[in-house]
Amino acid sequence: MEGGSEIFYGGIPVFRSFARLMDPAMYSPLPDDWTVGVADIVESTRAIAAQRYKAVNMAGAAVIASVANALEGREFPFVFGGDGASFAIAPGDLGKAREALAATASWVRDDLDLVLRVALVPVVAIRAAGTDVRVARFGPSANLSYAMFSGGGLAFADAAMKRGEFTLDPAPPGTQPDLSGLSCRFEEIPSTRGVIVSVLVMPVAGADPAAFRKVIEDVIATVETSPDAGRPVPASGPPLRFPPQGMDYEARATRRGGSLAMRRAVVLGFAFWTFVVFRLGLKVGTFTPKRYLQQVVENSDFRKYDDGLRMILDCTGELAAALEQRLAAAAAQGIVRYGLHRQDAAMMTCFTPSVMRADHVHFIDGARGGYASAATALKASAA
Repeated sequence: MEGGSEIFYGGIPVFRSFARLMDPAMYSPLPDDWTVGVADIVESTRAIAAQRYKAVNMAGAAVIASVANALEGREFPFVFGGDGASFAIAPGDLGKAREALAATASWVRDDLDLVLRVALVPVVAIRAAGTDVRVARFGPSANLSYAMFSGGGLAFADAAMKRGEFTLDPAPPGTQPDLSGLSCRFEEIPSTRGVIVSVLVMPVAGADPAAFRKVIEDVIATVETSPDAGRPVPASGPPLRFPPQGMDYEARATRRGGSLAMRRAVVLGFAFWTFVVFRLGLKVGTFTPKRYLQQVVENSDFRKYDDGLRMILDCTGELAAALEQRLAAAAAQGIVRYGLHRQDAAMMTCFTPSVMRADHVHFIDGARGGYASAATALKASAA
C-alpha cells in the first residue's frame, strides 16, 4: 500500500463544525496494515514541577515534526498531547517513521535532558486486543485539518508502550532528526477572560458510550455557545518579542550536528529580522505578516479528540467552575474520568515547514503544566 497516506487519509472528508466531533459517521477505520505511533515524556510531572514546560512541549512537537519531515510533507494523521504525541502511518512509510522516532528520542535525551518513550503498535495488534482506531479530519480553518481519533486504540497503544511493549530504542548518541520548521518564537499568551483551563476527559472503562457521548457534547455545546470561553490565541495573534524566550530550543532543534553557538547566532539573527518584519508589518515578497498572523490564529490546535476530549480554553473562572461541576457529576455516575488544570497563560509551539504556505501548524498547551497536569489530576481522581 505504498502512498497509503494519500489514498486513505487524504480521502477522508473534512468536517468543519466541532459540534460534530462525536458523530461516528465522521470516523473511518484505519487499514489493517497501518501502524500507530505513540510517544510520551517519562516523568513529565517532575519536569513540569521544575518549570520545564517549554522543553516538554518541544519534545512532544518534535515527534510530529520529525515524522512529517521524514515523509517529505506527505499528509498523515497525528495529534499533539502536550507531553507527547500520537500518529498513524501507512506501511510504505513505516521504515522512515521508525528512524525518525529513534532519532527524536536520542535528540530529546541529548539536547533536552528528558526521556522520550516511543512505540510503534500494529493496528492488527490493537484490534486483536478488542479495541479499534478510527480517524476523522477536523478543519479549524480552510488552511488545514487536524486528525481526531476514536475507538480506544490510542489508549491501548499508550498503555502497551508504558508496559514496555512495541517500544523502540533511541538512536545512537548524537543522532539528529530533521526538525526543520520546529520553533517556539512566540511568547506566552496571557488569559484575557480570567483563566486558561486545560481540560482532559476520558471514558470510564465499560461506561455506556451513549452517556459518554452526551457528556462530551454537553461540554462542547457549553463552550461553543458561551461568550465566556474561546480560543486562547487573541485575534491579533500571540505576543512576539525580541529576543524570544524559546530561542535556545529552536537552535538545538535545527543545528543538525553543527555548532550550537553558531546555530544560536543564526537563530537570533533570523528572530530579529522576523521581529522587525512583524513589528513594522513589512511585506516581504508575497509574504504578508498580517495574513500570516491571521492564519496562526485560525490554525491553532487548541481542541482535539484522541480517545478523549482535550481542550485549552481561555474562559472566566465561573465557566471553568461550571465545566468542572458538570464533569464531576458525570464522574460520580461512572461515565468519565477527567482532569482540569488552571493557569494564567497558554503557550504555542509551531511547526512551519514554509511560511509561504497556509498550512503551518500551531500546537497550544497551558503555560503552567497544561495537558500533563490535567492528566495528573485525572489519574489522581481515578485512584
